[in-house]
Amino acid sequence: MNNAFSFPTGPELRELDDAQLKALCARIREFLVQNVAVTGGHLASNLGVVELTVAIHRVFDTSRDRLVFDVGHQSYVHKLLTGRAEDFPTLRQLDGLAGFPKPSESIHDAFIAGHASNAVSVALGMARARSLKGEDYSVIALMGDGALTGGLAYEGLNDAGSSREPLIVILNDNGMSITPNVGATAKHLSNIRSKPSYYRLKKTWRTVTQSSRTGRSLYRGVHSFKEGLKKRLIGSNMFNDMGFEYFGPVDGHDVGKLCWQLQQARDLHRPVILHVITKKGKGYPPAEANPDLFHGIGPFDPVTGIPKGGGSESFSDAFGRKLVELARRDSRICAITAAMQSGTGLDAFAACFPERFGDAGIAEGHAVAMAAGLAKQGMLPVVAIYSTFLQRAFDMLIHDVAILGLHVVFAVDRAGLVGADGETHHGVFDLGYLRLVPGMQILCPANRAELERMLEQALFEMEGPVAIRYPRGGDGRYAEAAQSPILRKGRDLTLCAYGATVNTMLQAAELLAKQGVEAELVQLRQLKPLSEAWKPSAARTGALLMAEECPAHCGVYDELAADPALDGLPRRGLDLGAGFTRHGACEALLRRAGLDAEGVAKAALELLREKNNRQANADM
Repeated sequence: MNNAFSFPTGPELRELDDAQLKALCARIREFLVQNVAVTGGHLASNLGVVELTVAIHRVFDTSRDRLVFDVGHQSYVHKLLTGRAEDFPTLRQLDGLAGFPKPSESIHDAFIAGHASNAVSVALGMARARSLKGEDYSVIALMGDGALTGGLAYEGLNDAGSSREPLIVILNDNGMSITPNVGATAKHLSNIRSKPSYYRLKKTWRTVTQSSRTGRSLYRGVHSFKEGLKKRLIGSNMFNDMGFEYFGPVDGHDVGKLCWQLQQARDLHRPVILHVITKKGKGYPPAEANPDLFHGIGPFDPVTGIPKGGGSESFSDAFGRKLVELARRDSRICAITAAMQSGTGLDAFAACFPERFGDAGIAEGHAVAMAAGLAKQGMLPVVAIYSTFLQRAFDMLIHDVAILGLHVVFAVDRAGLVGADGETHHGVFDLGYLRLVPGMQILCPANRAELERMLEQALFEMEGPVAIRYPRGGDGRYAEAAQSPILRKGRDLTLCAYGATVNTMLQAAELLAKQGVEAELVQLRQLKPLSEAWKPSAARTGALLMAEECPAHCGVYDELAADPALDGLPRRGLDLGAGFTRHGACEALLRRAGLDAEGVAKAALELLREKNNRQANADM
């Protein structure tokens, strides 16, 4: 255990005494702080589950037992205790350790977990598969960080509680106001239930009474009496009402108590809720004082906790600032987000107009449906949600907004690649599914000035549903608010792009110029209905190359390429290719896909050769 990359796993972990466990937890926290300070990542949530994860691995064997996270950003400690500490310097980097559970990475990762509220549903499916196949293993769903604000969690709990399938749901409560029955009587009964003598007596009583028909009848009668008395004394909670045996609340930083409760929950062979109280950021003062900042953080100074670098104003910041300005002018403007107030730049709006601001929690479908209700009654709702999370609300986009043609503005944040969080977080599908929705209009700025102008346009100059999609971070090279869609003149071929990819195209055009190629660059600012700004340019240059930061057939190139205006002209579309894009720095991912400036320039030269060959053949 002296090796910086050595942490006990499996049997080794079960043999540690209390003093060794305490030292281990301290070393895990130190390791996490030192490593995440370099790579960036989700720190506060992992510091809060150190003891809980250690206890889980002392009681269960995750190579066989199934541990389902909800959500997976609290899985770093799990990775350390399953032999992956040596890979932590590569955390969230291209071809390195993923920041979320990943079954392809380890047999100990039961399921991918990048979004929230689905763990109980997945775990119940696994438990039912176990029963149907006659197998023997435990299934545990670890929920935390707001997962219970999502409606899917309750769908899973409702089914799981009535299923009678052996299943353990650990509720990691770090301050979400979901602490049922924590009065004096409840705490007293919780303390009684935590004593070994209570469980030995309960287990013996069950064993004795189950040996005969009379005994089983007696057991049911006593159990009914006990439950009725408990409800009269302290009431019930929703988990009991759903059919779960409820344990807790339990100190989530006491490994001994956690191990005991997990063992009892396992031995009950029925649906169990274990309610655990933890402190987000535990053991690292900067994270304890500011858990939101350290939820997902870039590189920082581990001594002071101060983030390194900085940067210019982001798209999210510009959106939030402009929305406050517009809301001062029009009292109909409301803002809605889904557990991402700070991330979407809405802190100032929430402070200035608390009565016009709504945070729906991790419930994107509800957020969109609520916005539809606001719009139907004459308000101007703006729904700010990350691209990857808006996927959850696709049904509401169609059913509640589009069918009625309601004027709802969607601020689609984090559109395009987001980098280190990988497949579950890249915002690369929104353009594909938004373009399917009848009546949806889609705007796409390439810089903050355009975003501000488009937000005002969407609110006051357009009708029906409007989406404005913009990337993470700030402006690139193209920061001015140009009036013309032609950003660079040329005669040899046309480059076509939208959003952040405009910056890549500018760099590619400069590389081509050094080789004597004059490329014209056209920016598309409206993607539905699709801008026709490219047509005169393509006709003039005789060739068109488009680049999109999205999977194959998920963008606008297919529509553009099918236009009769391009008949007979060489054209080509560049994209991320088929399948899902893994985690890594955006620059590295784009380079691998051929969507960096060098890749675009290379494709442009190939297209130019095709154009010249066609012309040569036509002249013969």
